[in-house]
Amino acid sequence: MGKEIERKFLVKNHDFKKFGRGTFIQQGFLSSAKERVVRIRITGHQAFLTIKGISKGASRTEFEYEIPGEDAEFIMNNLCEKPIIEKFRYRIKAANVVWEVDEFKGLNEGLIIAEIELKSEDQIFDLPEWVGMEVTDDPRYFNSNLIRNPYSTW
Repeated sequence: MGKEIERKFLVKNHDFKKFGRGTFIQQGFLSSAKERVVRIRITGHQAFLTIKGISKGASRTEFEYEIPGEDAEFIMNNLCEKPIIEKFRYRIKAANVVWEVDEFKGLNEGLIIAEIELKSEDQIFDLPEWVGMEVTDDPRYFNSNLIRNPYSTW
C-alpha cells in the first residue's frame, strides 16, 4: 500500500525561482471528499490518476498511476469538478531533501506553497530561508479544497 508523508509551508518570497524553472501542471478532481480524493494531473507529456485517503497528521494513503494523456484530457474536460487547479511547480533540492514549490494561477493566483515529502513524520530537515509558516494541518491549503474555496475569495 502506498503512503505519503507530506508537510506544507507558505512561501515568504520568490527567491525559490533562482533555483530553476517551473513546470505547468493542471489538476482536476473526480472526488474532493476529505475521506477520498481522486485526482487527474497533467504535467508536460505525462498524466496521472491519483487516489488519496484521509489525512492523519502529515500522513495518508496514496496510489498513483500513469494514464494515457488523451484519457486524462477527456476526464479533465468532461468529468472533473470545476475549476481546474493550474499551477507552476518548481523542484528544488536543498540539503538532504527535495522541495516542491507550487505557484498557483487562475482563481488561486498569489498562493505559493512549498511541500516536502518525508520518509517518516519525525524526519529532521532544514527550512530554506524562503520557506515560511507551516500549514500542513490547515485544510484550506489542500488542493482539493482550493476548488471549492479558491484563495482569491479568502
